[in-house]
Amino acid sequence: MRRLEMNMRAFPAFSAFRPLSRTTPRLLPLVGAFAAAAAFALPAQAQSIDAGRQKAEEVCAACHGKDGNTPIDPSYPKLAGQYQDYLEHSLLDYKHDRRKNPIMGAQAKPLSRADIRNVAAYYASLPGTVSNHADRIGR
Repeated sequence: MRRLEMNMRAFPAFSAFRPLSRTTPRLLPLVGAFAAAAAFALPAQAQSIDAGRQKAEEVCAACHGKDGNTPIDPSYPKLAGQYQDYLEHSLLDYKHDRRKNPIMGAQAKPLSRADIRNVAAYYASLPGTVSNHADRIGR
């Protein structure tokens, strides 16, 4: 055992393999509190859809339609029913000039990270009119 302890001191990477210390039981309430806080944070995401609707009406509806399915120009995408992570990624790319479009860049730049999450959650929650190829061929 003494040799093992020397190796642990000599190689700090081995310290992760030592037996649980006497302080570990004191950390359990802290871990439990963190887990409870994380569980209560999940419902807050559902409330962001309403904030996303408000922001979408202010910023997006003029071009993409109030319902996200009726853009003013056929070349503009329908946003309703799109995947939330896709919308977030796209808006962040426009915001940080990784995607180039003067109109979308100007719209995305003032949006906060929370605004982007909320707008993406709102459009993802709407029924979309876009179908995949399997739907069109009758599968």
